[in-house]
Amino acid sequence: MNEESDSSNSHSPSSNGSGGKTWLERLGRVFGADPRSREDLVDLLREAAERGLIETETLTMIEGALEVDQLQVRDAMIPRSQMVVIHQSDSIDEILQVIIDSGHSRFPVVGEDKDELKGILLAKDLLRLVIKDTEIVLKDLVRQPVIIPDSKRLNILLRQFRQSRNHMAMVVDEYSG
Repeated sequence: MNEESDSSNSHSPSSNGSGGKTWLERLGRVFGADPRSREDLVDLLREAAERGLIETETLTMIEGALEVDQLQVRDAMIPRSQMVVIHQSDSIDEILQVIIDSGHSRFPVVGEDKDELKGILLAKDLLRLVIKDTEIVLKDLVRQPVIIPDSKRLNILLRQFRQSRNHMAMVVDEYSG
């Protein structure tokens, strides 16, 4: 594997700084073929799975990774009706129970209804104070939410998440809902 790094190298699937070969071409060569398109590569991977060269779960993951740049945030978001939220008026015990029951680590904090977004609560922020037996004021723990349009490309959002170390955003449609 080439260990040299080209700082002008983009992160697109068509460039990698390895003699002009795309990652599609290099991955295809692993399977003894030269795919010319994403579809060719997926066909090769499916063949490899049928022959037992890769696990079915691995194939599913690779197919999903190949589709990410074609998806928009609306394709991956959790609908408002399914969101696990914390109400600003909930007691600390109620909030802890929601955290335990859901297994999530980030929660939208809302006012009277789910449309009244107050911010985001990270479970670790609350648990840190619970362990110290400190007085807890929920509004002091709530972080500003990142608001994004549902039309944003998913691969761009994921890149921004990596750069900002943020892992949750609130999605709004064209009507800000």
